[in-house]
Amino acid sequence: MNVRRLIPATALAGAVALGATALTACSGAAAGASGGKDGKLGVTASFYPMQFLAEQIGKDHVQVDTLTKPGVEPHDLEITPKQTAQLADADVILYLKSLQPAVDKAVAQSGVKNVVDAATLTKLEAHAASGHDHGHEGEAEAEAGHDHGHEGEAGADPHVWLDPAKYAEIAKGVGAALEKADPDHAADYKKNTDDLVGKLTALDTEFKDGLTNTATKTFITTHSAFGYLAERYGLDQEGISGVDPESEPSPARMKELQEVAKKENVSTVFFETLASDKTAKSLAGDTGLKTDVLDPLEGITDKSQGADYFEVMRSNLKNLQKALGAK
Repeated sequence: MNVRRLIPATALAGAVALGATALTACSGAAAGASGGKDGKLGVTASFYPMQFLAEQIGKDHVQVDTLTKPGVEPHDLEITPKQTAQLADADVILYLKSLQPAVDKAVAQSGVKNVVDAATLTKLEAHAASGHDHGHEGEAEAEAGHDHGHEGEAGADPHVWLDPAKYAEIAKGVGAALEKADPDHAADYKKNTDDLVGKLTALDTEFKDGLTNTATKTFITTHSAFGYLAERYGLDQEGISGVDPESEPSPARMKELQEVAKKENVSTVFFETLASDKTAKSLAGDTGLKTDVLDPLEGITDKSQGADYFEVMRSNLKNLQKALGAK
């Protein structure tokens, strides 16, 4: 799938009503959903990036469960009838609509009052058709097959958490939702949200400073999940397989990437921890390039280059600096 320059999609719902709440995650908690215990607010998150927000903002006041087990590729998640039934017991659901079709369906059936779609807390962007540019290659065509587009927003890219600035916007919305759902602890949620936003702002600065002066601006990756990151920091993402990290690229695409690598002085082909590195190694072998990890942070496992969002993002920055020849 070809990478494209991110182009603004029609504005998605900008702000969520404070009466709604949402949480999504993929991490250490057992897959499932339940209301809170010991007076805690029960939050169910769909995969790791949403879970991380719930834990960082809710801290001791929340009990966070996740629908996506560690090590499971979120796009492939299937939800059991038991999980769907348990979802109805959650006090708050946090998810990212369009990323996981099975979750979208289960949330719609849950009947939970406090549901927040993280995609409505920031502006999603779409991608052009092809070429050496910012964005997710082939995202638009992939919509039909992978259901990644936001409803009514063909080509909308869901991987917003890989842009610290956009992730901070989502954090603010999640914080407001938790305040509304659990007003007794609103002051704590607000303080924790402000602390998290401050850390994300600092991370954004680290990326800006670390990627300003590089020998090349182009990186090749198996999973076209880094369109927002590329756009934010002036880089060009070239995806091998598009949004589905397991799909096989065409021979024509492999040839095109070989030409791009030569023209743009690309040194490294990136792969991710939750998917096979077979395609990355194949392209690297054909072009004499190295391979390294660029983690889309859809889940944390013992293979991840860090224990949480911030550690893995800083590992991504270090790997990008090395591959791009940062000065």
